[in-house]
Amino acid sequence: MKKTFKALSALLSYPDEDLQKAAPELLAIIDEEGLLPPESRRVLDPLIEAVATGDLYDLQERYVELFDRTRSLSLHLFEHVYGESRDRGQAMIELKALYEQNGLTLSASELPDYLPVFLEFLSVRPLAEARAQLGQPAHVLTAIAERLHKRQTPYEGAFQALAAIAGPAPDAAGVEVVEGDDVDPNDFAALDAQWEEEAVTFGPDAAPSCKDRLVSQIRAGRRPVADAPKGVAP
Repeated sequence: MKKTFKALSALLSYPDEDLQKAAPELLAIIDEEGLLPPESRRVLDPLIEAVATGDLYDLQERYVELFDRTRSLSLHLFEHVYGESRDRGQAMIELKALYEQNGLTLSASELPDYLPVFLEFLSVRPLAEARAQLGQPAHVLTAIAERLHKRQTPYEGAFQALAAIAGPAPDAAGVEVVEGDDVDPNDFAALDAQWEEEAVTFGPDAAPSCKDRLVSQIRAGRRPVADAPKGVAP
């Protein structure tokens, strides 16, 4: 039960032509594995349709607006737990060490709390362990799903699916999700000021793979090639 994590990782990555062409096959992979119950699998239909049939430039612009320019929707999980606290750095070190202990080495531009990377890691772990690991940030996934629902975007479905796989987090009671201090995503001066302390570039930085390679790697259980640089508009 590993391919579903890889498929969801791909769907939450920066959209390109290869992902757009592969989207229907990713849905077939998810259906083939059967990890998601039917009622939870159906929530992915609007996202698959949007990615497969939408204008690519519009998809990329919307992705950047949602996940790169809106802090409350950040795909970096620790952003929602620690905010700007120094505890975030230590948590990153520990998560990266966990990856390396289990054979997953990140590139210099990848942060360990980036959700698509985290899902890649879960795809190589036993299912029970993967569910338990995904359950730890389940409250974050649910909060992001609710925020995306308010914005009426099909990306909500991916987070609903992940929350369904994880189930309720046993230690989520009383855990507060840090609210992002959002600014107008089109106010570039405000965005620059908000992120000026950041010293890293978010997201993987590698050439896109071809559609067939993306699908075949997911089917074979291998890690897909990293997506386009996150946060770079076309």
